[in-house]
Parts: sequence; structure tokens; C-alpha cells
Amino acid sequence: MKDGQILTTILMIVPCFAIALIAGRFIIPWLRAMKAGQTIREVGPSWHMSKTGTPAMGGLIFILTSLLGTVVMGFVFGSWTSALVFAFALVFGAIGFLDDFFKVKKKQNLGLTALQKLLLQLAASALYLYILYRAGHLTSTLWIPFSKVAWSIPIWVYIPFAVFVIVGTVNAVNLTDGIDGLASGVTMPVMIFFLVTAIAVKKAELAILPAALLGGLGGFLCYNFHPAKVFMGDTGSLFLGGAVCGMAFALDMPLILILVGLVYIVETLSVILQVGYFKLTKHLSADHQGKRIFKMTPIHHHFEMSGWNEVKIWVVFVSVSVVMCVIAYLSTAPLR
Repeated sequence: MKDGQILTTILMIVPCFAIALIAGRFIIPWLRAMKAGQTIREVGPSWHMSKTGTPAMGGLIFILTSLLGTVVMGFVFGSWTSALVFAFALVFGAIGFLDDFFKVKKKQNLGLTALQKLLLQLAASALYLYILYRAGHLTSTLWIPFSKVAWSIPIWVYIPFAVFVIVGTVNAVNLTDGIDGLASGVTMPVMIFFLVTAIAVKKAELAILPAALLGGLGGFLCYNFHPAKVFMGDTGSLFLGGAVCGMAFALDMPLILILVGLVYIVETLSVILQVGYFKLTKHLSADHQGKRIFKMTPIHHHFEMSGWNEVKIWVVFVSVSVVMCVIAYLSTAPLR
């Protein structure tokens, strides 16, 4: 891309933000009319029950916005690399949409089964990696952040590893979507990182999607921030997870997810530790009563139960995401 095209890509954030704001005016009432209200888990914080009925599937707002931005810029610049990443994220968004649809249809907080979602996600991940590899955008090397070291591994080992990373990260993003605006707020700095990094490492054609999605998320957050008028649902959270992973692998730097995705990782680890510790202590105790490390997981609920309000949690978690994305960008210095 030329300098003028790069500037145009960055400036695209503004119209995408405006489009998302306008789209929300139509999509949210439509979701209400469709009775696509969220059913709150009975095991969640009791005060979340007041959110029952808030429209879900609001992720359609930033999905449609980023689709428009990606397609328009693709035609303008004749580059469709970002469109490939978008298509991958869209597949995950479609899986989430099916999950949300069945939740709405059944009027309960259960959609697709865990096995159904897992199989669909595994298939989508493997196909995407194969296409990236055949197109020359992906190698079977693992670049180590903060260095010029790239560890080459056999492709038959790399692909299963990559599939595991993608599925794990996508579902970690899904877990982060537990309070108003959290997943969208945490993901915005991640999109800024991918936007700036794609330009810095001379792969500016990949900056189109994060720019479009950044604008879309900003507009969506105006409706999703506490108190939320709409939730993104699995439609949105799985799409975001797909976009985050899709960008990391398209840039051929999957290990960067450890840095930019730290909040997602901590959310997931809190659940794993909680479940593991509970089962272990239940097995070892004489009364078979399991113990817990956290008051509730994912960990944002622990802070809620400890007296933090949703806005405070949002500010702290998003701040952590910002700091980690800055560190991640500094780690790419050897590549620039």
C-alpha cells in the first residue's frame, strides 16, 4: 500500500464508527421486535437478572460495519487479504449466531451443544490455516516476541498446535463477554495493535479489517457500555475471537496472542483453576465438599462479588489490555 492508501485506511475508522451508530438505531429495535432477549444464567450474580430481556445478537452491528468497510476498501485498493481474515471471523460469528438463535428459540441460556460448537470451530480453524498456508501468508515457524528468533517446526505439528490456539482463544474471548462492554472494550486496543503492527511490518493490506472493526466496536460500545442497551451475544464474541486469531495468524505471529490476549487468557485460567481446585478438594476432603479459589468465575465476576461495579471492572481490564498491547508492539521492534 502507498502512504495515501494507508492514511485512508486509518481514516476509515471514523465513517465505520458513524455507520455502527446509525446501524444500532435500526438493529436494536429489530432485535427487540424479534424478541431476541438475553436469558441470564441462574448461577450468575443475582443482580444480573435485571438484564433479562436485553437484546442479544448485537454483534451484528460491528459485523455488518466491518463487512462494509472491508469490502469497500478491498475494491478501492484491490487487496482482499483482510477479506480472508474477515471471512474466517464471520464463520465463527455464524457459529455464534446459531448458538444465539437456539437460545432465543428455546428461551434458555443453552444453544448449540459444546460438542457441536467444538467440531464446527475445529473445522473452521483447520480450513483457514490451510488456506493461509497455501496462499503463502503462513509459515510453520513460531516467531518469539522481542527477538528475531523464529522456531521452525514440522507443519504436521504446527497445524494441530495452531488449531488448539485458535479454538482456545476464541472461547476465551467468549468468556470475557460477561459484563457490559467488557469484550468490546478489551478488544479495541487489540485491534489498534493489529492495525499499527500490520502497517509497521509492511503488511498494510491487513490493516483494513482492524480499522473497520475498530470503528464498528466504538459505535457498538456506545450501546453496549453500562448500562447496556444491547449485548453482542455469541454472534459477536465468537466473531471477535475469530478476528483476533485470524489477524495473529495472517501476520504469522501467533505467540503475540499471549501478550495482546492476556485478559482473555486470565479469564479462561480463572475458570480452569476454579473447576480443577473444586474437584480436587472435593475428592480429598472427608465431607466431599469442594472449595473455591474465587468467589465466582470468570474472574470479572469475582471482582463483582467483591464489590467492584461494572464500570470499575471495565476500566481496569481495558487498561490492562492497553498496557499489554503497547508491550506487544514494542516486542515487534526486531521485525520492523
